[in-house]
Order: sequence, then C-alpha cells, then structure tokens
Amino acid sequence: MRRSEAPLTAGRPGARAGHRPRSAPGPARVRVARVGSDQGFVTAEAAVALPVLALFALMLIWGLMAASAQLSCEDAAQAGARAAARSESRDAAMAAARSAAPRGARVELWRDGDLVRVRVRTHAVGPSLLALRLHAESSALAEDTVGAADTRRGTVP
Repeated sequence: MRRSEAPLTAGRPGARAGHRPRSAPGPARVRVARVGSDQGFVTAEAAVALPVLALFALMLIWGLMAASAQLSCEDAAQAGARAAARSESRDAAMAAARSAAPRGARVELWRDGDLVRVRVRTHAVGPSLLALRLHAESSALAEDTVGAADTRRGTVP
C-alpha cells in the first residue's frame, strides 16, 4: 500500500478510518445552569397552572349544575300551576310539581283570587360556601274562573 492510499485517521496510532474514538473514562460532564436562565420555570408554571385549571373546570361544572337545578325548579312550578289550574286535585298538582322538581325541593301551592300559584325552592349542590338558594314561582288562571266574569255581564265569549 502506498502512502497516498493509506486510510486517513485521527492521527493516533491504532485508530481506524471512519470510527470515532471512544472518550477516555473520566468524570461525567455536569451541566451548570447559567445565572438568569429559564430552566425550571416550565415546571413551576405547570405546578401553578394545573390546579388553577382544575379549579376552573370544577367551577364550570358547578355552575352548569346550578343552572340545571334552576331550570328544573321553573319547570316544576309551571307543571304544578298548570295541573292546579285545570282543576285537578291538590295532591295531583303537588305530585306533578314534585315529579319535575329537583330532589329535596320544597313545593308550595296556594290560590290567590283567580290565580293558582306554585313556588318551588331548593339549594344548589356544592360546598356550603357556594350553596345558592334557588327558587321559582309560577301562576296560572284557574279554569273555573275563565268564563265566570263574562256570564255575569250577560255576554257569551
């Protein structure tokens, strides 16, 4: 083999062409953080952001549950008022309201002149600090009074 054909090496005896020499065993490299670097901030931000996001999600769920309970109260009050206005028995009107009301709701039914009124009250689920008092009231004109005023005047509707 001629000298010009000799493989190129790193200049060390015994080194083979195309292979990197292994580093000598010694102390491991230690990476030192620079003063004022941003290393570690992502972990700190995640440690703060994740609980905040979890609390935000819980508050959204609580708000949706409270809104759902309010809508149930309104539906229950309307169902009870309609049933009472159709001259159904008091027990049937209360059962109609209770069936649509949230669990543990308090239902009241009374008559105020020609109107039948129903009120439904309950508390929103959640910690005592966030417990809201929810209520809805509905009224309906009683059917037994619909034509009574016109017959007194002598007119037919």
